Amino acid sequence: MFRKRQSRLNAGFVVSRVACYNHPTMSNPKRYNPFSAELKRVFGCKVQRISLDAGFSCPNRDGTLDHAGCIFCGGQGSGSHGILRDLGIVAQLEDGKEVMRRKYRASKFLAYFQAYSNTYAPVERLGLLFGQALLTPDVVGMIVATRPDCLPPDVLDYLWKLSQQTYFWLELGLQSIHDTSLAYINRRHDYACFLRAVEECRSRSLRVCAHVILGLPGESRDDMLAMAGELNRLGLAGVKLHLLHVMKGTRLAEMHARGEVPLMDRDEYVGLVCDFLELLDPAILIHRLTGDGGRDNLVAPLWSLKKFEVLNLIDAELERRGSCQGSRRAG
Repeated sequence: MFRKRQSRLNAGFVVSRVACYNHPTMSNPKRYNPFSAELKRVFGCKVQRISLDAGFSCPNRDGTLDHAGCIFCGGQGSGSHGILRDLGIVAQLEDGKEVMRRKYRASKFLAYFQAYSNTYAPVERLGLLFGQALLTPDVVGMIVATRPDCLPPDVLDYLWKLSQQTYFWLELGLQSIHDTSLAYINRRHDYACFLRAVEECRSRSLRVCAHVILGLPGESRDDMLAMAGELNRLGLAGVKLHLLHVMKGTRLAEMHARGEVPLMDRDEYVGLVCDFLELLDPAILIHRLTGDGGRDNLVAPLWSLKKFEVLNLIDAELERRGSCQGSRRAG
């Protein structure tokens, strides 16, 4: 059963890689290639991600590399607000399914292992936790978020086997292609580390989504837009764009309080995202275009709380320009 299903998913994925996204259609009204449309096409229904905390740590927090972590990461992992951490994996999924059915009318779900580094454990533990998720009713696939320096060969081999059984994505935290920025945010790996991880994933035909932060201090507009060209060159399957925002309890919050961290305003961010999309290969799936840090924990920018307003402004700006994803792509 798994083999038949996976061959259908892979066949569908190939179709999405050669489709043209220059003009909105009934099946995809956006001027970019959204992950949501891919999921609807593959599964034939509304599919939503459910964020999970499996209790993993991070080499940048447990002392292997550092104890402080990245400057934007708080005590619960970056970007993982709203997760009921006291529950097990299955209970987290069941709670998330109820919310997503009510909020988005979703009928199928992806288990999104988001908090911290979700390959930073022995293969046996990964197999137990990921297996629990995939056995949960209406869970049709998985996204695993991790760092590029947390992918030893045995873990990569296990992820390849997993990808043969279900719809699977590996989300790699890139944040920036510029080593000065990676040092600034205390990432404790360089861009070359990300490149090595991508090559290892490519050798196993793993779909990779790169997580990119726009607005890091010290990066010019050209520096940020250069990342679109690198994603194109690497032939990555997906990207998640995230504005730099400041969360309580982080070193970034302390720096922001001292006036050391300039942040983009809403219109500046909208324009930058549209420029980025115009330079990006239209085959790359867009997993996210903005971030919402959670009302209880967000320090700034407060405009990011209005996520759908920001997304609507991106749509409107692309329409005003008469442009789309890939319309200014070099070559």
